[in-house]
Amino acid sequence: MNTILIITDNDTDAKLLHDVLTQANEDTFNIEWVKHLSSGLERLRAGAVDAILVDLSLPDSQGIATLDKLFAVSSQIPIIPLCTTNNKMLTAEMMQRGVQAYLSKEHLDSNLVPQSLRNIILRKAAEALLYIEKRRTEITLSFISDAVIYTDVAGKVSFMNAAAEGLTGWSRNEAQGHHINEIMRLIDDETRQLVDNPVEWIVRRGKSLTLTDANTHLIRRDGRKAVVGVSAALVHDNAGRSIGSVVVFHGITAIQVMAAKMAYLAQHDTLTNLPNRMLLNDRITQAIAMAKRRGTHLALLFLDLDNFKHINDTLGHGVGDKLLQSIAKRLCDSVRGSDTVSRLGGDEFVIVVMQDKHAQDAALTAEKLLTALAAPHLIAGHTLHVTTSIGISIFPTDGEDAEALIKSADIAMYHAKEKGRNNYQFFKDEMNTRTAERLAIEGYLRDALERNEFILHYQPKVNLETGMITGAEALLRWLHPEWGLVMPERFVQIAEDSGLIIPIGRWVLREACMQAKRWEETGLRLDSIAVNISAVEFRLKDFANSVYTILNETGLNPQRLQLEITESILMRDVESSITILHQLKTIGVKLVIDDFGTGCSSVNYLHQFSIDTLKIAPAFVQEIGHDNGNNGVIVSAVIAMGASLKQHVTAEGVEKWEQLAFLKVQHCEEGQGYFFSRPIVAEQFAQLLVTGLSDRNRVS
Repeated sequence: MNTILIITDNDTDAKLLHDVLTQANEDTFNIEWVKHLSSGLERLRAGAVDAILVDLSLPDSQGIATLDKLFAVSSQIPIIPLCTTNNKMLTAEMMQRGVQAYLSKEHLDSNLVPQSLRNIILRKAAEALLYIEKRRTEITLSFISDAVIYTDVAGKVSFMNAAAEGLTGWSRNEAQGHHINEIMRLIDDETRQLVDNPVEWIVRRGKSLTLTDANTHLIRRDGRKAVVGVSAALVHDNAGRSIGSVVVFHGITAIQVMAAKMAYLAQHDTLTNLPNRMLLNDRITQAIAMAKRRGTHLALLFLDLDNFKHINDTLGHGVGDKLLQSIAKRLCDSVRGSDTVSRLGGDEFVIVVMQDKHAQDAALTAEKLLTALAAPHLIAGHTLHVTTSIGISIFPTDGEDAEALIKSADIAMYHAKEKGRNNYQFFKDEMNTRTAERLAIEGYLRDALERNEFILHYQPKVNLETGMITGAEALLRWLHPEWGLVMPERFVQIAEDSGLIIPIGRWVLREACMQAKRWEETGLRLDSIAVNISAVEFRLKDFANSVYTILNETGLNPQRLQLEITESILMRDVESSITILHQLKTIGVKLVIDDFGTGCSSVNYLHQFSIDTLKIAPAFVQEIGHDNGNNGVIVSAVIAMGASLKQHVTAEGVEKWEQLAFLKVQHCEEGQGYFFSRPIVAEQFAQLLVTGLSDRNRVS
């Protein structure tokens, strides 16, 4: 029951208030009534009053003076004046004194009075509790050794404890309302440059900060310097909105700095400053414990950069390191403050995604990361394009500890690479079987060259005007002693990832050149022999030299060798590609852009690349004759582009008569595909050179 003290000599007003309060259905009030202020003050000194309803016109006191006397005795009890609503000046003065509400004499009998009075009492009680908690916090903070500063959302100081006053040289009252940049000036003592203020840093990134560096000095108000360790975090309300920040700092000695630095280095990658494997395992363990308590999910994203090794090989480790730092920054900028980005080593990163309820959160994060990394990186004068393959594992379905989750995500990442790279894949149980197969293939590949298990098949290229065979593309096959004929789709990606593609690729180039030379010596001359070049081979520093050496060894005229390189490989690092292509052109070989139309090269780049032939991707050729809205539009555009640039055009993937007819109408010079011949062994191809294409497959 709430005790309400009414102070008024107006009997009518007192009766109205008594009746409306005692008749309230939801509230029970104990009503006490006095007619003089002196009587009211005497009652208040006795205690146990929850609210005061007071008339400002009393026999022994008038106006604002009445409020002043009441506040002097009971500042923590709600005081609600009874007054008329037309006195605006009086209302303003009441509010300045701290009055939060008043009752209009015209509406004392309103049914809303009990509810309003109860709300005022509850609000005042809550304010009293908050005040007590605030005072308790301030008293506690005044006795701790760490300096503490609170700021509002604008970065202005709202509280400092005694330790903060001592370290900064500012008193709490002087600092109140000043921006923290004025109170807490940090510099790098080595560079003499200002360091980003912790509050601005955490607001910009949305995550907490811990800074321990012997070079970070606090400039006190009197100009003296002190080495400090700083931690800062955002403060949020119940709705998750930022309402300010808290900064905790302390002076540190050289020994403390060194100890903190050693502890930091033990848990962080020195190149990117990201958590290393040791700290990652700890973060995952903590995240798992939290997910168990909350009944939520947890996702692990395992990232491996696509073809990063080639950048190191061609541009050097200095450029590679700067690229890794650029990638680390983009990863951190693309995730939430509650997520953890770590570097396992090399070009592998792991991200712990704290989720709410659904695995889709991890997919959205993965898509955001793919987009962020796909944008070009400007490193040391080079425009570098890098993509990543991402594997995702989910707690608890894919593992119940850090080791199991990392392993599952790693397996899923390799399947993302098999899917063409630059994508993400969720872990599935059947991936374990495929991973075992992958390991077996890699093991067998290491001995396949020594055992002479590789063979080449040759597919003819045909002049669409004359029907004559103009060249051949050498295609790798693996004749495994147990598995039989293995197609490249099953093993080439594994060979690239393991580095085995380098010796295999050189064998292919040498064998193709030797075969072309053998045909030539038996009178079966071809205009060209084409060999596909992988990204790993193309980025090797000595690639052009190895091509030159093989041509010298085999005696094949360089003009008869075509090197087919995909558009995506060339666009990965344009400047480096131009240099390598120039080296190859100097040797005299012909250059072909394979799968043209699937990448993003411009006409300007085609000029700079000095390409001889554009090879239209099979997918576009096979759209010809289909009612899908495209119907050869891209093919026509590529043929027209090739003609304007004076470049040869080859259509790959020709399988049907209507495709051939369309290409001839568009004046495409050369075609290749099952319509003419499947890839065949050297002996069969030699016979095809003698007899020519069959009547069924001759171009007419």
